[in-house]
Amino acid sequence: MGQRPLCLSCLPIYINNITRDRLDSWLAMFNELFGSDFLTTFLKFAIVGFSGMIVNFGITYLLKEKARQNKYFSNIMGFVVAATTNYFLHHYWTFQSQNTQMGKEYIQFFVVSTIGAAIDTATVYLLHNKLNLNFYLSKVFATGVAMVWNFLANLLFTFA
Repeated sequence: MGQRPLCLSCLPIYINNITRDRLDSWLAMFNELFGSDFLTTFLKFAIVGFSGMIVNFGITYLLKEKARQNKYFSNIMGFVVAATTNYFLHHYWTFQSQNTQMGKEYIQFFVVSTIGAAIDTATVYLLHNKLNLNFYLSKVFATGVAMVWNFLANLLFTFA
């Protein structure tokens, strides 16, 4: 018998199998090796960002394919839900924020995320349409640029 294909609706179960304690122990080891809280925070940020990508694609897929919603509406809702889950993960885990004004902090986070999405789009446009770089290579570079923006803006502004 072959292995069963990955069940998209089961992704939350698979993700929950990676416990917070296990991630924290990996991050402690990473911090011990590199001796930098900054790098540990960046690694947490990247992990949360990856989970946000899964949420974004999952919501977009469910709304577009299963609920038969408009693809642009589905895409925007995927972004909004992913940004919201990312906010809570960053608030409690990545940056361990003590800010009690979560509404204000969430709005700041959402603005930073929206600017990040605009930076991503503008970078893809510039590299692909103006410099004739391959679209997907442009997207990889743009994702990196937007990630650096999002990390630094959230570190220095949202969760400072």
